[in-house]
Amino acid sequence: MDLNQLFKTKTPIIGVVHLLPLPTSPRWGGSLKAVISRAEQEAAALASGGVDGIMVENFFDAPFAKTEVDPAVVSAMTVIVQRIQNLVPLPIGLNVLRNDAKSAIAIASCVDAQFIRVNVLTGVMATDQGLIEGDAYQLLRYRRELGCDVKILADVLVKHAHPLSSPNLTVAVKDTIERGLADTVILSGWATGCPPNPEDLELASAAANGTPVFIGSGANWENIATLMQVADGVIVSSSLKRHGRIDQPIDPNRVSQFVEAARQAKKFSRSEKSVTSV
Repeated sequence: MDLNQLFKTKTPIIGVVHLLPLPTSPRWGGSLKAVISRAEQEAAALASGGVDGIMVENFFDAPFAKTEVDPAVVSAMTVIVQRIQNLVPLPIGLNVLRNDAKSAIAIASCVDAQFIRVNVLTGVMATDQGLIEGDAYQLLRYRRELGCDVKILADVLVKHAHPLSSPNLTVAVKDTIERGLADTVILSGWATGCPPNPEDLELASAAANGTPVFIGSGANWENIATLMQVADGVIVSSSLKRHGRIDQPIDPNRVSQFVEAARQAKKFSRSEKSVTSV
């Protein structure tokens, strides 16, 4: 199944559920029931606002493990994804931070989730967790071993990180797709809540040569019209929260406002291209 079939649109809007701290994380509050309740509320708000998919992320577990998370995190995220699946009829994905793609795809395979986000699939990035090396070799073989078709959405020059080599965006995009076999590439700004540069989106789209390019951070209803002129989809969270604050829950009104702005932006973009081609 390709991404268009998965999300039932050529330009999917994926809302993110930032999980409250999970067991073994420094800020774990001691109640998985509270974490599940918040996650269900946010998933329902995203679905009612009209998003095309939902990504579940252990965002508030910071500081993050560099590679493998604790088994308790895997167990908790498995339970939470299943609860969300019972609540909303949308494609569900996982991002197990900081870069535990193997756990993400294992959970996805077991609960029939459809996609994962991988911060570093190829290359080496200097991060606040230290040096993180992409391991597409192991991940792609593990996906084959599991016998699943979970889609891999991979960041290119991911936020909160710096490449060790020259940050050539075109080369990084091509390597992620051609050598890392990503199904989609993600372009973000330098940090959470910061959008990518539109010129960088154009470069990434040209280098991707038909592979979808998603916006990975910083999209809001004020800039989405510009960003969606080039991008094939968007992953969004911060701007959908109450008062736009990262620590607040999802606001269904802000979701609806964003979705409408994104839909109008893409509709206008298509109309403009049709006029230009004529």
